[in-house]
Amino acid sequence: MRAPAEDTATPDRDAQAALVEAIAAKADKAAFAALFRYFAPKVKGYLIKIGTDRGQAEELTQEVMLTVWRKAATFDRRQASVSTWLFTIARNRRIDAVRKERRPELDPNDPMLVPDEPEAADVRLDTLDREARITRALKTLPKEQADLVHEAFYLAKPHSQIAEETKIPLGTVKSRLRLAFARLRKAVEGEESV
Repeated sequence: MRAPAEDTATPDRDAQAALVEAIAAKADKAAFAALFRYFAPKVKGYLIKIGTDRGQAEELTQEVMLTVWRKAATFDRRQASVSTWLFTIARNRRIDAVRKERRPELDPNDPMLVPDEPEAADVRLDTLDREARITRALKTLPKEQADLVHEAFYLAKPHSQIAEETKIPLGTVKSRLRLAFARLRKAVEGEESV
């Protein structure tokens, strides 16, 4: 079948299917050109109508038509018309583009994705030793101070919330925490000098 030269006459459903089949069978460039002339403006218009900006609509239209060239052999006129097949490809390309915008490609060199260097053994031992000293020092605190330290730092509660929940005045909560930290500092520093 010969493709129309430069006319934009509307090929009927069978003629459209024959053009796709010619592309699939013998990579017919004239058939592709005829299909492109007829469908490319319609696909672009459709993409713009569903909210794609003009620049992206042109790019997606090119991708759709390239897909037609590459995947023409998958077209089956018994399953769908050429227009249904093309507009389904266009819709899927648009969905892929939106997903890509929402989830951009990850940069493997992004500092947030690069793991920290492993801690040196001596630094790790110092950290563990300091944690052990703090744990021992916490056990020496009076219960009301230890409870407030637990609430404020292990549970990350604000002082006002602790005061409200424990029915202790806010000033008392703050002064008990100051006393607790003074004792902890003294106990930990005292152990360090040993």
